[in-house]
Amino acid sequence: MHRYTDSPLAEHSRALIARLQTPEGAYPASPTFSAYTGYSWFRDGAFIADGMSSAGEAASAERFFDWCAGVLDARAEQISWIVAETAAGRPPAGARMLPARFTFSGADGDDEWWDFQLDGYGTWLWAVVEHAARHGADPGRWLPAIASTVDYLVASWDRPCYDWWEEHSEHVHVSTLACVAAGLDAVARAGLVDARRAEEALAACAAIRTLVADRGTGSGHLVKWLGSTAVDGSLAAALAPLGFVAPASPEGAATIDLLERHLTVDGGTHRYLGDTFFGGGRWPLLSCFLGLAQLAAGNRARAVELYDWAASTATPQLDLPEQVGGHLIAPRMRAEWVERWGSVATPLLWSHAMLLRLGVELDRDADSSHSAPTTTSVLEGLAR
Repeated sequence: MHRYTDSPLAEHSRALIARLQTPEGAYPASPTFSAYTGYSWFRDGAFIADGMSSAGEAASAERFFDWCAGVLDARAEQISWIVAETAAGRPPAGARMLPARFTFSGADGDDEWWDFQLDGYGTWLWAVVEHAARHGADPGRWLPAIASTVDYLVASWDRPCYDWWEEHSEHVHVSTLACVAAGLDAVARAGLVDARRAEEALAACAAIRTLVADRGTGSGHLVKWLGSTAVDGSLAAALAPLGFVAPASPEGAATIDLLERHLTVDGGTHRYLGDTFFGGGRWPLLSCFLGLAQLAAGNRARAVELYDWAASTATPQLDLPEQVGGHLIAPRMRAEWVERWGSVATPLLWSHAMLLRLGVELDRDADSSHSAPTTTSVLEGLAR
């Protein structure tokens, strides 16, 4: 039986991520792309850690969680100040909130960036709980950082901030809310915080769900930001692996349908209509998120197609890019970005991690299908 996790591309992905992980435990976004070099993002890194954890690379994931905890522990006083100022009705400006990315040593960046993003902090909480459940790991050494993160998110979850793509800081983004809710719900239910924090985290999750139902949903599907009618490729993650919305639910099915019809061409998924970044190409990692959603909704055949498209974007050296051309939304904009930052980021570690994650789930689905007893065999067993 073909196993996705045993393919040369999967083996290369695991080895590449492990080789590029820094001594501090950070995952570089891309080793050579000019705008990303020297930095690690909580969001990208948490999904990379989850991909590595799911592929059996537990030690690598834990080194990343150690790095996250170190970054947060070093900012415990800043987080306490943010929480206190917010409680007093003086929420700090975005520039004084936690940034989305840090240097490998855990320092703030020294260049301008679109930094205030909340999604990564929810995603790291979710990834820790997933990893601990998957491997029976002890999260004890991360508990102080987890507590600080819960405080930060409970105080700040409803604030506008930049989205996954470091754009539109004036909006509250549904994919961001899904990341935050998934993280808060996970640590509260896993018993990784005290009773007060657990109660506050679950209350925030309930408020997030109410808000998304009221303003983050349109025509029965999730939308890009509160009050919008558009969709975004990142919304697939809200269905799977985050599980904020059940993929097989009417809302989940409608979201999948719209992502397929509006953003996906020949298996490649765009970020959103109107995207101009490097011309607005299709992203392998988004095809993998959509594949996870399709698989969780029961559509294995489509998940395989999405996996195959993502795998087809690999270079002869088996490196996966951030995005590819061939169906650009704004082709005239591509040259401008190439001149500014160079060629598209290749390899992008997040792309490799999502391919690993989808491959693991496809293998697990195949194993469960083959091991599940058929109706005939069950009846034969009863007859005996």
